[in-house]
Amino acid sequence: MRRFALIAVPYLWLLVLFLVPFVIVLKISLSDVALARPPYMPQLDLSTGWEGLKAFFAELDFENFTFLTTDDLYWKAYLSSLKIAAISTLLTLAVGYPIAYGMARAAPEWRPTLLMLVILPFWTSFLIRVYSWMGILSTEGVLNTVLLKIGIISEPLMIMNTPTAVYIGIVYTYLPFMVLPIYSALEKMDESLIEAAEDLGCSKLAAFWLVTWPLSKNGIVAGSFLVFIPALGEFVIPSLLGGSGTLMIGKVLWEEFFNNRDWPVASAVAVILLLILIVPIVLFQRNEQKAREAEG
Repeated sequence: MRRFALIAVPYLWLLVLFLVPFVIVLKISLSDVALARPPYMPQLDLSTGWEGLKAFFAELDFENFTFLTTDDLYWKAYLSSLKIAAISTLLTLAVGYPIAYGMARAAPEWRPTLLMLVILPFWTSFLIRVYSWMGILSTEGVLNTVLLKIGIISEPLMIMNTPTAVYIGIVYTYLPFMVLPIYSALEKMDESLIEAAEDLGCSKLAAFWLVTWPLSKNGIVAGSFLVFIPALGEFVIPSLLGGSGTLMIGKVLWEEFFNNRDWPVASAVAVILLLILIVPIVLFQRNEQKAREAEG
């Protein structure tokens, strides 16, 4: 009973907060839009008995999913989101790995302080942090003001409402999710392995690529998934920093729900997005399982 109770808690959590909402969204995606509250049909009425239940399922169809294949907006939004998420992940890795490496090689008494500095942005509201980048990257923002005063540029840079601003926002926001797993992997590494590689004739660069990089692979994979998965469905950053010119599926999803009030199509978009995310989620879980087995 103790083992069953321990296992039941996470499964109950997944049932209440994932499976039940997913079933509801899936049901809405198979419905038809209607001028009603809620704005879709059919509605399930258990008072009608078995016949009403059969009629309810008979009215469900896959027309909304078919509609998504006929409009270029949706598949372009999916492809654009995949591209932006992938590039953002690579940029975050390029920025985060040196930070994690420096933290892991710092003196032990400095590591808690450096770790706190990485986590410190989480103490501030995510929305406030994104708004702050609007003040930094705007035409009259801090960045352009400084660059103009020191003479590096002659006219303000147009960064806001461009993909560049979106990449900056995503990299800044999700950087801790990349740094922390890599730092955890590097901190556990035995430094005597580097010394042994150098004693055997490797240069510092060769020792890094042959020893340090492979041993930090689990942290790299975990950090990449932790950045890629939420970045794929990101809505706030492209809306505030990217403007109307940035096409991402999160923005399309929001517009279908709140502007067009087309809940069935929006639910179909959400279901397909979830199906796309299942692949990296499963790969992430397998990587975590392999890492635990290797440590065990």
